[in-house]
Amino acid sequence: MNIADIKKLIPHRYPFLLVDRVLEVEEGRILSLKNLTVNEEFFNGHFPDRPMMPGVLQVEAMAQSGCLMMMHSHIDDPEESLMVFTGINKAKFRKSVVPGDQLIMEVTLVNQRRNFINMEGTATVGDEVVCELEASAAIVPKEEE
Repeated sequence: MNIADIKKLIPHRYPFLLVDRVLEVEEGRILSLKNLTVNEEFFNGHFPDRPMMPGVLQVEAMAQSGCLMMMHSHIDDPEESLMVFTGINKAKFRKSVVPGDQLIMEVTLVNQRRNFINMEGTATVGDEVVCELEASAAIVPKEEE
């Protein structure tokens, strides 16, 4: 999936769209990437003398990847649905992510019960794990009446 395909499936836009490309997507698994350049808005303040991607944005990037996986192959009508975070568990940050890095995210579906989802995610730079987590989310109607 390229950026145009991604924008069709999730509502996030610059500066909060944190997935640049989907490398692989299959039933219950997605592999995606985020290219990090010094021009990322968050590097201006986190931290000016030693820029690094905030951990919360690494988590958000994996959440967006999980959302793409679900919207691509698990949701009947993705244009009418929105996936929202309901929990983050066991998030661990192992190494800084800096300008020039390519963040590769693998997210797998652990289980789905009706509109509630549990996922696991791992983010790597090169051969090193930089972040991992367990997360939960809910699928809700895009427009509540």
